Amino acid sequence: MAKNNYLLFDDPDDETPAASPPEPPAAPPAPREPPRPLSISQLTALLKGVVEESFPSVWVAGEISNLARPRSGHLYMTLKDGGAQIRAVMWASTAARLPFKLEEGQAVIALGGVEIYAPQGSYQLILRRIEPQGMGALQLAFEQLKRRLAAEGLFDPDRKLSLPRFPKRIGVITSPSGAAVRDFLQIALRRWPNLDAIVIPAQVQGSGAAASIVAAIEAAHRLNPPLDLLVVTRGGGSLEDLWCFNEEPVVRAIAASRLPIVSAVGHEIDVTLSDFAADVRAATPSEAAERVVPEWSATEQSLRQLRNRLDKPIRQRLAFHREQLRQLAARPVLARPFQNLHDRSRRLDDLDYRARLAIRNLLAQQARKLQQQAAALSALSPLAVLSRGYSVTLREDDGRVIKRSDQVVAGDRITTRVGWGTISSRVTETRPESP
Repeated sequence: MAKNNYLLFDDPDDETPAASPPEPPAAPPAPREPPRPLSISQLTALLKGVVEESFPSVWVAGEISNLARPRSGHLYMTLKDGGAQIRAVMWASTAARLPFKLEEGQAVIALGGVEIYAPQGSYQLILRRIEPQGMGALQLAFEQLKRRLAAEGLFDPDRKLSLPRFPKRIGVITSPSGAAVRDFLQIALRRWPNLDAIVIPAQVQGSGAAASIVAAIEAAHRLNPPLDLLVVTRGGGSLEDLWCFNEEPVVRAIAASRLPIVSAVGHEIDVTLSDFAADVRAATPSEAAERVVPEWSATEQSLRQLRNRLDKPIRQRLAFHREQLRQLAARPVLARPFQNLHDRSRRLDDLDYRARLAIRNLLAQQARKLQQQAAALSALSPLAVLSRGYSVTLREDDGRVIKRSDQVVAGDRITTRVGWGTISSRVTETRPESP
């Protein structure tokens, strides 16, 4: 800290008389040098040096308010308690490493240095670390991400897939050198010796573990022949050790998997977000093997019992159907199958003959009736009358039959129909006659 970096000056208004007795008049004193005032910038610089050197690092507790997240990535906020408040800022490089999300009204404890912001003459905290009060940062991050992903439906039971009852090919995503893969394979192959288990290596702890697990899940979907299900597993550890299974990319990759996924991370007391997103959660790798792989001996025993239960009713049904076949074979329709066909063929020929005879008789009868009706019509036909010497006279202009002489006058043209042909003539005279 700079010392004596300031000016001392007397108060020009201080005219308190001296306590000594009056002296004889002397020469007038020399004029005083005017005071040298500090500029605002100088004063602020002095205060900045004192404050920032005095409080380079301090823990404070308070409640977050006026939280702002500009596009720069910096976090601006106010930390307050019941009696005071202070502005605080966390730069983007530090904010990006926060494992949880800051929220309005959240009670936190923060570590930072006090800085005076000269342009505004205000002071603020430059935060380097911040933790929630009453809950660890990782636990808070866990709860916040759990709520957000649950709201999106990633943990809904309706979207979970069923495990195949008898899987043939199982993918195991874990560290190939860990104890979890040995425990899983030992139990799984003991329960089903012919199981095809493919270990897909992945980093399951530390920086880069989340990306490694996501890449392993994607690789599992590209295997050919395809897998029947996936097991994502590792042994127990602290919350920090298991944190990669709580990271959002891993949880989303498990939820989006087209293969059923079993999450077997840690021990019974360990719970990760991968457990919620997976289709089935197993408490340990050993339990995962017991849940996904059926036991060969138990399956074989069950098959024997089923075979015995099915054998007796099948034999009874076979005997029943044999007796039915014997009875059917003794029936005439099956013993002499063409006899009925021959009988029906003869019956058909007889019906055909009778039908043809009836049709001929009916045609002959109708022909005779037609001849009689034709003769009767011929007798009534006007042509037959004309053939006997009669004729019919018609007006030529409108074709009406002339029945009386007053229907025409001299000069009209008429047509006369005789038995064979017609005669056209002109009226020269009409003579009416009394009836």
